[in-house]
This record gives sequence, C-alpha cells and structure tokens, in this order.
Amino acid sequence: MHRRAFVQGLAWLAAAGPARAQGFAGLGGEAEGYAPVVRGRALTFPADHGAHPQFRIEWWYVTANLRGEDGEAYGVQWTLFRQAMAPGSEGQGWGSRQLWMGHAAVTSARQHLFAERLARGGVGQAGVEAAPFHAFIDAWELRAPEGASAQTLAPLALKASSTDFRIDLRLDTTRPVVLQGEGGYSEKSTRGQASYYYSQPFFTAQGEIALAGRSVGVTGQAWLDREWSSQPLAPDQKGWDWMSLHLASGDKVMLFRLRQDDGADYRSGNWIDADGTAHALAASDIAMTPTAWTTIGTHVVPTSWRVAIASRGLTISIAPLNPQSWMGTSIPYWEGPVRIEGSHGGVGYLEATGY
Repeated sequence: MHRRAFVQGLAWLAAAGPARAQGFAGLGGEAEGYAPVVRGRALTFPADHGAHPQFRIEWWYVTANLRGEDGEAYGVQWTLFRQAMAPGSEGQGWGSRQLWMGHAAVTSARQHLFAERLARGGVGQAGVEAAPFHAFIDAWELRAPEGASAQTLAPLALKASSTDFRIDLRLDTTRPVVLQGEGGYSEKSTRGQASYYYSQPFFTAQGEIALAGRSVGVTGQAWLDREWSSQPLAPDQKGWDWMSLHLASGDKVMLFRLRQDDGADYRSGNWIDADGTAHALAASDIAMTPTAWTTIGTHVVPTSWRVAIASRGLTISIAPLNPQSWMGTSIPYWEGPVRIEGSHGGVGYLEATGY
C-alpha cells in the first residue's frame, strides 16, 4: 500500500507539467479537504518557517545574484517543494502523505547547470524544521545555527551539489523578513485563490560555487521566498511571470503576473524600501511587457521585459544573463538571473512558468 502510494506520487510529479487545465503543474486543482488560506491570519515566527502539511503545496525558494572573483556574473537557485498527495491526518513513516522535490541550479553567461531530487516524506530523506531552521532533501540543505534570529531567518548555510556543479554559500542579514500582500495574505485572483507569502530580500551572500569542476569564490545578494497554499492558482490561470529585483538604490521589488485563458493578467507587486518598509503596489500601477522571447525546444519563453511602475518613476528593461536558463525538471520552467537597466540599475531573478 505504501509503496503503491509512493509510485502514485512520482506519477503525479511526472504528469503535473502538462496539467494546463488545472493551471501550471495542477496548482489550480481541487483544494477540498485541505486547509484554506484566510485573510487576516497573522504569520508567526519561527513556526511559519517550518512545514504546513495541512496545506496542499508549499516551497522554500532561494535565488542569488553573485559576482565571482574572476569578475564574472553568476546566479544560484535552491528550492525545496512539499506537495501533499491527499488531505487528511498525516501518517507515520511510509504512510506519510507528503512528497518532496528539490531543484538547484548554477548559471553563468555560458552555462546553466541544474539538478533535481525527489523524496517521500516520513522516512528522513527530506523535511523542514522551524527552529533551529533546517530545510533539506538528501545532502542539499538550508540550515540556520542554534540561536539564529527567527525574525531575520539568518544566518543560513546553503548547500547543494550534483555531478557538474556545487553550491556552498552563507546568507546573512540584520533586517526582518518582509510580509507580501496584506500582512502575508497574497491574493492570486479575484475568485479567492491566495497564498501565505513572505520574503527575505535582504540577504548578502558569500561563499564558493563550482561549475564543471571549476571553483570560484563569490559574493552578492540573495532573496528567499516562502509560500504555502492549497489552491494558489485559479483553474484558468496557465502560469506566471515573477520577478525579484535588487535595485542599485538598495530598494527591492517583487512583481508577478498570472496569465489567464481569457488573455487577461492578474498583477501584483511590492516595493520594499532599503530600510525594509514595504509598499503594496496597485495592479494599475504595474506594467510588465515582454520584449524578446527565447525558443528552447518546443518552449517559447519571454526572457526580456520592459517594466514600469509609474508611482515610483521606474522604467526599466530586464535582460537575462543566460537566455537558455531552462529548468528541464519533472515540472519544467524558466528560471535565471537578469540585469536591470534604465531609470534604475540592478540585478534580479526572473521565473516564467507554464510555457
């Protein structure tokens, strides 16, 4: 019974990519029986750094824009996903209802190297502890030491490796995490879809990465996103375009648009001052326009953009460090570092799903 459930879970991972009728990767699918996302629920730390198995889906997501000692630009991604196979009380051992998936990548202007890990919950192969914070799948981990701050979620050690790359970074900050949306309630449609969502956009990063056997010391900026939900997309939303931007001024910007079958977009964003003060952006204030596309196999992905936020005097162009930053994982998508030019300079990350 348990082995069959495990195989069924892996089949879900393999099939989720084409599930466009339920939104990207099935995230617009049925939520009945899972915990709902409720407006006004206060996020608490360190508890909400940990897992929420009563919800259907969640992730711990780190991206880093780095500069190597060799003068080159690099990007790093480290992600842990949790997916519940069915609602209900959590079983023990192989009776766990949880599936885990890890993605990691190192990107340069010439290379994009990625890897994936899959695990079943309940058997010690993957999981997340809230305090001291520890997220892991196999030997990949995001770990805080004893005594780390629950409000800043720092410092963290980030590690991942595959046959052709290695990541070993320390992330640090003195600023508290930033609640997205309305106090952590992030609306995703006008029909009630939402997630709980917070970020730590103020990490500094230092350490070492390796690409195809070549090691290089790196420093830079990193961004952590945390979301959990039972139905983060509406059934007719086919995917999203998400940006995290580190402006040269020290300000941070998070933007996303959710694409719907009727051609409309649901847009949302947050402008975060350099001192950590967050300002929610009205959808009417956000313009996100693709300007160039990249073809990767059968996928055509917008990888260059023009972005404007009228209230902030921001008009920028966004271009990828490596247009071929395709994550050819069980659930495929585009994810890579970008550079910013125009009224503001800086760096950031772009994620494009459902293409």
